Amino acid sequence: MPRNLRLPLLPRFVAAVLALAIGACSATPAGQAVVPPPELDPAPARAGDQVAVLAGGCFWGMQAVFEHVKGVRHVWAGYAGGSAETAHYFRVAEGDTGHAESVKIVYDPTQVSYGTLLQVFFSVAHDPTELNRQGPDRGTQYRSEIFTTMPQQREVAQAYIRQLGAARAFDAPIVTKVEPLPAFYVAEGYHQDYYRTHADDPYIVYNDAPKVAALRTLMPRLYQTETSYADAGSH
Repeated sequence: MPRNLRLPLLPRFVAAVLALAIGACSATPAGQAVVPPPELDPAPARAGDQVAVLAGGCFWGMQAVFEHVKGVRHVWAGYAGGSAETAHYFRVAEGDTGHAESVKIVYDPTQVSYGTLLQVFFSVAHDPTELNRQGPDRGTQYRSEIFTTMPQQREVAQAYIRQLGAARAFDAPIVTKVEPLPAFYVAEGYHQDYYRTHADDPYIVYNDAPKVAALRTLMPRLYQTETSYADAGSH
């Protein structure tokens, strides 16, 4: 057992080993291409920092990607879609709670728009054509979903999915759900910033590091370093 493996994370470690066996080194969309930006992307109705909540497979990788997006101040890994009583890792892992592993993103809309966050979401953060799975992970808790925090976000998300569908941006249909956020529950402490604190974990190396690399390579104007992210969160 690797020295950095924590027992609560054993199922995901096993998934990483299986991914190695079948050659799945990344859960990003096939072709590693940036999809077009959303045509509908208005400024938010209210001033100040905004919140976006997105689900796209394991929250380790989602958190890692969005921490590296300029304009993002903070990202939490957590659960959305179910109740407070079941918002716990082992319970969510059973796949029947309604929860999805998600990230809560606090961002500065003067630096990055909601639509741009969705462009990152669809381009490099996950594969929106995989139903109830991402890479080696299986179950409804790994579904693709946009949890909206205001009506304007719902309009942007739905319009964007229609736009990408009409443009045939992917070889398969987009299965991403769009629903209002009922509540977000922050995940256990050992899940937070797992990408940064466990860079040599096999799951991170083969499933999540390629997503961050894709952001840096394919969307360089949006990429920020970990130091810049730490500075943004201190403001």
